[in-house]
Amino acid sequence: MMGVMNAKNKKVRKQQYQDLLKITHKVVSYTQHVISLLEDPALISLGLFDSAQNRADELREILLLTEKGIDQTTRRVINGESVPASEKIVSIFEPDTDIIKKDNRDIFYGHKICLSGGASNLITDCLILDGNPADTDLTEKMLDRHKDIYGHYSLKTALDGGFASKPNLEAAKDKGIKDVCFAKKRGLKEEDMCRSTWVYKRPRRFRAGIESGISWLKRCFGLTRCTWKSLESFRSYVWTSIVSANLLTLARSEVFADS
Repeated sequence: MMGVMNAKNKKVRKQQYQDLLKITHKVVSYTQHVISLLEDPALISLGLFDSAQNRADELREILLLTEKGIDQTTRRVINGESVPASEKIVSIFEPDTDIIKKDNRDIFYGHKICLSGGASNLITDCLILDGNPADTDLTEKMLDRHKDIYGHYSLKTALDGGFASKPNLEAAKDKGIKDVCFAKKRGLKEEDMCRSTWVYKRPRRFRAGIESGISWLKRCFGLTRCTWKSLESFRSYVWTSIVSANLLTLARSEVFADS
């Protein structure tokens, strides 16, 4: 692995991968032998058969994931094939983990979430996604979710720059949203998005406040990194952070109201 990470060129890296694959094939062979031992009926008389079967099932599951890793490495590195992200596995411990790439920045591993917020500082909606769909493909979905939850579209909406596109602007306007502010214009004009430049600046500043709320979730409620295992637990972890933040926001508003 150190050789792969520090290889000076593709030829050297490919050789390191080939060595790594040889070792992995040996480990797979050893594991298959262990599974056959765990299935030995002689373990019944010792009262260990059920426990051995559980271990064997766990090993079979890990073997399937390992073989998938071998396949994608062979295709991608040895054969030079482009493997779609949807077919890749990046962790045998968290097989549901997605590859999250932000523009040309660092690559992260986890799950993509979309958050909505309002003037109350409450998180009003959260969508946990499969894979890494482009933000531009999620704009209408998030707007429609708002209507499904609250019964109407908002009159004004501010979105991250990744959601910006002319079709998304037109779709939002068709839904009756008067002012649609994308943080990055991406070729769009301010007067096309909002009724005036002055109006455009207000929801843009509002979105900056929402960003601070997301930062608060990360810093104070553990949303930077999920420490619970499995996709189901990931969803629970995210919602626990959001509900906790919302409860504290409500509690603070009550305190200020009483004072």
